[in-house]
Amino acid sequence: MRERAGVLLARAGALALIVAVVGVLPWLSGRDPALSVLRARSAEQEPTPEALESVRRELGLDASPAGLLGDWLGGVLRGDLGRSWVSGAEVLPSVLSGLGVSLTLMGAALVVTLLLACALCARTVVRGARGTLRGGSGGGGGAAALAALPEFLVATILLIVLSVWLGWFPPYGWQGPRHLVLPALALGVPAGGVLGRLVDDALPAVFEERWVGLWRSSGCTAGVIASAALRRVLPLLLPQIGLVAVGLTGGAVAVETVFAVPGIGRTALNAAESQDLPLLQASVLALVLLGAVAGSLAAVARHRLLGPGLRDAALSLPAPVAGATGPLRQAVPVVCAIVMAVVVGWGLLLEPLRLDAAARFASPSWAHPLGTDSLGRDVLARVGHGAAATLGVAAGVCLCSYVIAVVLGFLPGPASGVAETANAVPPVIAGILVAAVLGPGAVGASIAVALVSWPPLAAHAAALVQETRAAAHVTALRAIGSPPSWILLRHVLPAVAGPVARHAVLRMPGMALAMASLGFLGLGAQPPAPEWGLMLAESLPYVERAPLAALTPGAMLLVLAALAVSLSTLRGWGRTNSGLFGVIRSRRAPITEGVGA
Repeated sequence: MRERAGVLLARAGALALIVAVVGVLPWLSGRDPALSVLRARSAEQEPTPEALESVRRELGLDASPAGLLGDWLGGVLRGDLGRSWVSGAEVLPSVLSGLGVSLTLMGAALVVTLLLACALCARTVVRGARGTLRGGSGGGGGAAALAALPEFLVATILLIVLSVWLGWFPPYGWQGPRHLVLPALALGVPAGGVLGRLVDDALPAVFEERWVGLWRSSGCTAGVIASAALRRVLPLLLPQIGLVAVGLTGGAVAVETVFAVPGIGRTALNAAESQDLPLLQASVLALVLLGAVAGSLAAVARHRLLGPGLRDAALSLPAPVAGATGPLRQAVPVVCAIVMAVVVGWGLLLEPLRLDAAARFASPSWAHPLGTDSLGRDVLARVGHGAAATLGVAAGVCLCSYVIAVVLGFLPGPASGVAETANAVPPVIAGILVAAVLGPGAVGASIAVALVSWPPLAAHAAALVQETRAAAHVTALRAIGSPPSWILLRHVLPAVAGPVARHAVLRMPGMALAMASLGFLGLGAQPPAPEWGLMLAESLPYVERAPLAALTPGAMLLVLAALAVSLSTLRGWGRTNSGLFGVIRSRRAPITEGVGA
């Protein structure tokens, strides 16, 4: 009971911290909001000190951070979210309209998620209920590959193939049911891969329990056993399902941007780009509360499903551990690394920023092996040099997250509240908040990804610290009077640093994908930087004239996703990250529970 109260308190504190950050955005931004308002109202008016001071008094922008937060919270409680600095219209109707669109989209995506999850775990359910399941789950790497794909990449592929090339669905807008299909698929396919893999990994342990054999020998049908097994595993997975819902809120920003859907995610992104802070505050608050409500509903459902007699049993299911079997799966990371090395190495020999107006949209040739973009820049050169912006920055973020995790692994108590805050914010939402403070750029995107990348590493470090401190040899060292600092540096730290370092390296492709998603949304590296996500966004408007300009960075991101999946399923990965749960956590809101130490 005390532990549960602590978790609830940490989550409440995390939500309060997020709300406080949103409330003081006008002060955190470091810019003069009065100038933004004045420019939005009249571009010709001279920003004299008197005019700016008048705007500050009108909007209450001359108050302290505490005053800004108090005024904003008071307005929220009264249902007054303020007026847009750009249009002057009330914010609340825009937020409610966008929220309704997003909820409709997420509902359709949830249907896709459930259908795909059922298809991925159907083979395991049938074989387990019949007693013919051998060798673990049957979902395989397909579900893991779907789970590792970022929503913006799925949305781009669907847009190019099903809309531009085949013409089956409209590419943009929100006028009818046909406009809902592609966005729902883009959101639902990765989430379905997550959920299907979770169920598929957990079911074999259930079917090996003693009660299944007893039910089968007593004449229960396969359908009855399958239904009971699914109910048995559902409480364990409900917290993860809540995280899938949180992931939908973050993924909705990218998907709504790709398909020009007027949802709350696109509203938040546009407000961040235009520095319309009242609209941004309300939109981010709606997204965070949406994720918090989804997580809370999942926790309540789990509590109701378990009942007092099953709670301990539900926690006894072992975490799934996936290991690559056969030479094919073990060869995947090698093939991905070779492909990436060849493309990047060749591209580094070329000039990425050289403009050639005469060679715009050029077809592949020896001079331009992958053609050129709308400005005549060589696509291969930009892809090669973009590896430094995408992978190099991800390596730096990985190093920072590792250092933070190792330090906080020795201080699990003070870090728990901060970890809960990071869990509640998907990378895209963090990117929007950081962009509102620092402006869009590679530094802000790096900070945003780092903010949500360290909690799973810190959880792993904390679990290893507890295990090592409880080991018999450490207890013996304390008994013979060894100094605590010597025990820490010579025994505890080495036992933690190595496994957490391997864990961090295996998470690096997921961090690179998160960086690319922020670049795609315009929150990361800015033009003319050759960053993969930015390149993909820039090439979408002319994909019919120069398809390779869009397909090449997309293909490299697919290779990166395949590398993330293959690394996560290699043998030995289970001890550092609980198997395929690690792939899911690397691209969703991370989990702060102890990880397979």
